[in-house]
Amino acid sequence: MRRLTESCNWSKNNNMTNLDLYAKAEHLLGIEEATEALYDLYRSELDEYKIKTLLDVGCGRGGFMQRLMSDGVTCRGVDLSQVMVDECIAKGLDAECIDIADEDGKYDAVVAIFDVLNFLNQEELLNFLDAVASRLNDDGVFIADINTLYGFSDVAEGTMSSENEKEFLVVDAVFEDEKLYTKFTLFKKENEEKNEDSRYTKYQDTIVQYFHKIRIFEKLSSLKLVEKQTFSLYDTKDKTLLIFKKR
Repeated sequence: MRRLTESCNWSKNNNMTNLDLYAKAEHLLGIEEATEALYDLYRSELDEYKIKTLLDVGCGRGGFMQRLMSDGVTCRGVDLSQVMVDECIAKGLDAECIDIADEDGKYDAVVAIFDVLNFLNQEELLNFLDAVASRLNDDGVFIADINTLYGFSDVAEGTMSSENEKEFLVVDAVFEDEKLYTKFTLFKKENEEKNEDSRYTKYQDTIVQYFHKIRIFEKLSSLKLVEKQTFSLYDTKDKTLLIFKKR
């Protein structure tokens, strides 16, 4: 089973509690190496455009913003998980827990890293992409990645578990009808006081991801798909990188 993503769910109509559950469980997922590989890929692509400002949609804990800021880029992040945003703010990053439709700024580049688009159904996706275009400066660039069909059906589906001294996580993913249903079950030790019984609290929620065909992105009125490249993150050709320019 492929590990889940850093940015997690970006759909408003899904239960918001699953975002914060993901934030609590992320360190148990073993996604650090894949995250760094994606950051390197995005960074190398953005080098070509000589950007000065960037909006990171689904910014997570702000790792990519920190990288770009070290290159002299002014960065802002938005995420629907308050837990993630609070961690960004604690690091001194400019981040806010809002939907991109509520963002007012304009940027040279917008990124949506690690499956963000897959957490949107088709209607939400089209609205999201229009919102991205409205946040771009003239000739601005938008970069995102999506899972391929193989990435969903042969890589992501399955069960994994992870634990440490205080937590136990089970992730069970099923792909059907071009949707990936992933159930998180986290047991977390809440009572750590000496001389008291240890008790575990159970957290559980399901996240849905949607498979999107490339042709959806080739017919947009607000963004032009200028490049697509399939690459291997966890397995052979399980991801596609999409690069758009504002029309």
